[in-house]
Amino acid sequence: MTENVQPVPTEQPIPEPAGHPSPQAHPFNRYVAIGDSFTEGIGDPSPESPGGNRGWADRLAEELAAGHPDFAYANLAIRGRLLNQIVAEQLQPAIDLKPDLVTICAGGNDVIRPGGDPDRLAETMDSTIARLRETGATVVLFTGPDIGATPVLGSVRGRVAIYNENLRTVAVRHDAVIADMWALRELGDPQMWAPDRLHFSPLGHQTIAAMVLETLGVPHTLEPARVKELPPKKWRTARSEDLVWAREYLVPWVVRRVRRRSSGDGISPKRPDAGPFFGTRMPQGSSEAAGTEAAGAAPASQD
Repeated sequence: MTENVQPVPTEQPIPEPAGHPSPQAHPFNRYVAIGDSFTEGIGDPSPESPGGNRGWADRLAEELAAGHPDFAYANLAIRGRLLNQIVAEQLQPAIDLKPDLVTICAGGNDVIRPGGDPDRLAETMDSTIARLRETGATVVLFTGPDIGATPVLGSVRGRVAIYNENLRTVAVRHDAVIADMWALRELGDPQMWAPDRLHFSPLGHQTIAAMVLETLGVPHTLEPARVKELPPKKWRTARSEDLVWAREYLVPWVVRRVRRRSSGDGISPKRPDAGPFFGTRMPQGSSEAAGTEAAGAAPASQD
């Protein structure tokens, strides 16, 4: 009786060098990011980046571009933008760029304002995601981070949670991908936030970029976040830092709200056209490399 022997391949695939994802690791060739200051990259300064800010979207694009010579990236996000402004100013230009991957984080600036209605905001997001999905692009939709431990915006945590649940429903309805910042517990560490306590630090942006890549199932070279141990602050030191923060960041933010002005007035998108992207490839992985130690707990506003 002849034994059924399976043929042995004569050639074995050559493994990729460590730290270099295979060019076949993802199908994306044209990525467009839309949103507010979170996506613009505020809190992650880089003189080598247009507008002086890098951010998680640039870091994501760097990884997606590795081994993909035809990869193109555009970033239309502008700080301070409300949801309706993002839809009016960025949605059609994003569609016109014919992306196969779109990320959108919007509504955070709305939901933290008095009267911010998470149900009404979700209705706008529903129609927005529907239009993006009609293009055939993969759409990544962000939930807001958990701000329960923050002293300034903790009172709107319930509205953020409701909005997040609405966004999950929108994602299911339109087969979009959820990038879940609420579940990213690492963001609860103060070192994940910039000194203004409103935006993420370089370490926070890197942590979010890694989460998005993992959500998409894309291998990457971003090192895990390493948060260094900080000694406990004395009460007097913490209160002094709170006063400095209020003077330098909180008061100007409130004044802009009263005057109905935005930090994004006069600002243009940093990458309005989809083009080749090589990134800055800055050192990554630790809070020392990030170059920041937040002065305290951090709200989730992207204004």
